[in-house]
Amino acid sequence: MEKEAISAASQEISHQFQTLIDSQDLYSLNQLQNIILGRLQDSNAVLSHFNDYSEQCFAEVSSDLSTNTRLLKSMKSDLDYIFLKLRSLKGKIKATYPDAFPDDSTLEALDRRPDLEIAQ
Repeated sequence: MEKEAISAASQEISHQFQTLIDSQDLYSLNQLQNIILGRLQDSNAVLSHFNDYSEQCFAEVSSDLSTNTRLLKSMKSDLDYIFLKLRSLKGKIKATYPDAFPDDSTLEALDRRPDLEIAQ
């Protein structure tokens, strides 16, 4: 008898739970979850494809990038050396011929080129 009472009580409780939630609402919620899952899977596939493409592009460009970086560093060191030599030569010329290079006030008078960085 006790088992029958417990069984009846559990059936009543399960029936009460079933009446709390409409089956149509559960079905609608399940459909929405499936739609969201599909969209997330599509997004994941697109992002994976994009990552693969980016990795391929980087592999193609990385060797050129490192080569050009080395070239730029070499050019910079060459230019630094050239400017160092020019400063040295300019100092020697200025020591030998003091009037060879005009001072700043004379330089402004000699330079009549328009300043291209000023907006007109």
